[in-house]
Amino acid sequence: MTWKELKSYGTNDTRQEGDDMTEDDKNEKVLRNLLDVGCSRDFADDFFQLKDRQKKLYLLSCHRCSLLDRIHEYQKQLYCLDYLIYSMKDKTK
Repeated sequence: MTWKELKSYGTNDTRQEGDDMTEDDKNEKVLRNLLDVGCSRDFADDFFQLKDRQKKLYLLSCHRCSLLDRIHEYQKQLYCLDYLIYSMKDKTK
């Protein structure tokens, strides 16, 4: 997937950010992206309350870390399940 495709992923809006988008349009697009990546409405509200770009980036980085932690937890669960399957197959031989 190209960067351009990734930027418009999950949106039905064919306009690009610089093409006469109002501030409301931009905020709606950001909100859809936040919800698409699993952020809650409360998270989105907190995000929009922040005026400092660095604080917004920090908040997004924290959410990214929490998603990555969940991936690692699921990965551990898969390893355990794979081992259980392996050990059960081995005993049937």
